[in-house]
Amino acid sequence: MPSSAMGAVASLGLVSKLVLFALFVFSVVSWAIIIAKWRASSVADREEQQFLGAYAKSKDRDELRRQARRLTASPSAIVFLGIMDRLAPDRDGEAAGRRGESEEPPAPDRQYLDRVVGHVMQGQISRQEAYLPFLATTGNITPFIGLLGTVLGIIDAFREIGKMGTASIAAVAPGVAEALVATAAGLLTAIPAVIAYNYFLTRIRKSVFRAESFSIEFMNALPGRAKHAGSRT
Repeated sequence: MPSSAMGAVASLGLVSKLVLFALFVFSVVSWAIIIAKWRASSVADREEQQFLGAYAKSKDRDELRRQARRLTASPSAIVFLGIMDRLAPDRDGEAAGRRGESEEPPAPDRQYLDRVVGHVMQGQISRQEAYLPFLATTGNITPFIGLLGTVLGIIDAFREIGKMGTASIAAVAPGVAEALVATAAGLLTAIPAVIAYNYFLTRIRKSVFRAESFSIEFMNALPGRAKHAGSRT
């Protein structure tokens, strides 16, 4: 089978080989992105569960902040750090810890914190959607690249038929079969890319929904004067 496949590729014309090479490059890059995204999504889900579990159990926000700094792939942890760094940016050191015991740091108003959460969430969405446009592009254009190779291959096949002066099935079939290889290669490249693109978009939406739900819960758990500071005159 491998030798016959290599023989079939070797028998193709120059244009068909160039088309197959382009599809091969798209396929390799797409699969590299799919594998990298799968690993990153698995790590993000695991760290998200760890952070949400720690948040449910923890009573010390400074300790929770230290744990969140280690969970760099968790969107909820990033949102939590974004809020806490605005509420108490100097609470990590010992001196800051002693100062925090004697006086409560001023809390930003709720509208400011909402903007912070929105900015952090946009950053998380951009990070998680990185390289997904390439999968979308692969799914959109590789079938057409394969079709182009097929059309050009059929043109060459009919040109050869014209030179031979016969239109028998024995003369037509080999050229048409070789031309259709490009269409098959285009579809085999596009289908995994489209499936992966839709799958990762679904996971990103779920991840964003969890982070937004956490941000709402955490914002509502803040002290009353922090939550309603925006309404003060």
